Amino acid sequence: MAADWAESLSPLTERFHELAAGLESDRALGHEILPAPENVLRAFQRPMSSVKVLILGQDPYPTPGHAVGLSFSVGAGVRPLPRSLKNIFTELQTDLGISPSPSGDLSAWADQGVLLLNRVLTVRSGAAGSHRRRGWEEITELAVRSLAARRGPDGTRLPLVAVLWGRDAQSIKPFLDGAPTVESAHPSPLSASRGFFGSRPFSRVNELLARQGAGPVDWQLGAVR
Repeated sequence: MAADWAESLSPLTERFHELAAGLESDRALGHEILPAPENVLRAFQRPMSSVKVLILGQDPYPTPGHAVGLSFSVGAGVRPLPRSLKNIFTELQTDLGISPSPSGDLSAWADQGVLLLNRVLTVRSGAAGSHRRRGWEEITELAVRSLAARRGPDGTRLPLVAVLWGRDAQSIKPFLDGAPTVESAHPSPLSASRGFFGSRPFSRVNELLARQGAGPVDWQLGAVR
């Protein structure tokens, strides 16, 4: 975890310890917990000071081999891609003309200051939503509040745009302290046709960043390595 994230989340140190103990208990009972332990806090590895876009997911993919600790992202070798991610790539092409990447690794976005954060950071393999209401929501709420509270030396808000796909993500809007948002239906196959497709989230994010004096995100993903 980057130092500034560690400082901002330090009031919940005890909650982290409680969650870790609960995960160990689950593993002792034979349950596989996703993502791998070293990736649970991966979203916080890059400095909070570098973040300019938040893309909020729900909980990690429950399919073994898919969850990597960044919302919506999978490892470069995962095939086929999760359907939500395929829909994201379809909308990216519609919005900006960027051809769908064969790789579902979104770390190139994270490297540019896009925080790919799930609301809940772990899940039991094969059981979507199984770790909701365990305490992760308290931690990610503080993370979002901390992002929104950042100010520069002159007291002005640091650039931030939040991408909120679906009702679960949109429920964190009160924690954003008025930061601009891009909102639509979730890219899930169950809802993408009800407002996600055609929503142009990527160009809208860059427009909102420009209004705040920040550079755009290059949404192009590199070739598979």
